Amino acid sequence: MLAAGLATFALLYATQPMLPALAASFHVTPAAASLAVSLATGPMAIALFFAGVVSDRLGRRSVMIVSLFAASLLTLLSAFVPDWHLLLATRLLVGLTLSGVPAVAMAYVAEEVDGGSIGAAMGLYISGSTIGGMAGRLGIAVVSDHFGWRVALGSLGALCLVIALLFAGLAPPSRGFVMRRHDARSFLAGLGRLWRDDALCWLYLAAFVLMGGFVTLYNYAGFHLQAPPWRLSQSAVGAIFLLYIVGTFSSTWFGRLAGRLGARRIFWIPTALFMVGLLLTATPSLTLTILGIGIATGSFFGAHSIASTWVSRRAGADRAQAASLYLFFYYMGSSLLGSLGGIAWGRAGWGGIVGFVAVLLLIALGIAVWLRSVPPLAGDPTPGSETS
Repeated sequence: MLAAGLATFALLYATQPMLPALAASFHVTPAAASLAVSLATGPMAIALFFAGVVSDRLGRRSVMIVSLFAASLLTLLSAFVPDWHLLLATRLLVGLTLSGVPAVAMAYVAEEVDGGSIGAAMGLYISGSTIGGMAGRLGIAVVSDHFGWRVALGSLGALCLVIALLFAGLAPPSRGFVMRRHDARSFLAGLGRLWRDDALCWLYLAAFVLMGGFVTLYNYAGFHLQAPPWRLSQSAVGAIFLLYIVGTFSSTWFGRLAGRLGARRIFWIPTALFMVGLLLTATPSLTLTILGIGIATGSFFGAHSIASTWVSRRAGADRAQAASLYLFFYYMGSSLLGSLGGIAWGRAGWGGIVGFVAVLLLIALGIAVWLRSVPPLAGDPTPGSETS
């Protein structure tokens, strides 16, 4: 799962650290350049529904293997496209093919891990994802700065092909998987059960705004830090992604904390800390700005760890559909809100980004407070240990 998370998030956000370079190379605006990220995350969000259903019939492991190989090959090919529109087309296809990994991973972990350890295990999976996101973005930024964005994308595609081979050889067969056949009636019945749950629809909305705010922050941080007064190089800006290591630890720590104290009691904490980090980036100090991005990063992954675990616990037998719905809103937030942030950047610069993300975080805080009133699932052993 570490290998799968590393490859998935490196491939999905490969173009994020090179947005300024892509904007200059293809003579497009920053908002248009952000489509190189949004056109991967948006289609993937839609394809997640189908990937989850397919995995219910074909198995989790096989779907993840096919997804990793296809997305790696497409990324390798994207290094050779001659124009902007073809690059966007390959990014769209990368998003579609990658959908088989995140849609299945949550269900795979939930099926193979003891119920009392799901929070910690999901936190570790998300930690692996943050390592992939960090290493991929940093490597892309450095290679792109010295050899150009084409060499960077081609190198990443080749590396992820190797990782896909490792995953295919190392991932153990499922032991807890039970094949389920879906028709339209059973699929809609499962969706109905999920939407009637007291907490799930609010968790989906929280994923939408939190991911939208996080991606917006990182999409335009490069433009902000490369502009006056700091004028950092692309490699230096890429080093900002080392802050993802904070998310590696925070996701595991918050996952375990939720297991002990209950997700309802602590979900608001990382959300509030995200706001603190965001406000620090509005200061004129480079040190405080980087510190703020670090706090926002750790807080986001902590909130994501809690929310994704909560969804898996509440979904019961419908966990594959629940995971698909959660990730649909998660990546649609990345796609839609990440691109809308370009309007805020174009009109008010970094101040516009801070204001835009702050509104999203206020919505998330409101949801976190509301969810404190949602009763736990029947059968939870003690109030202090529930994560539902």
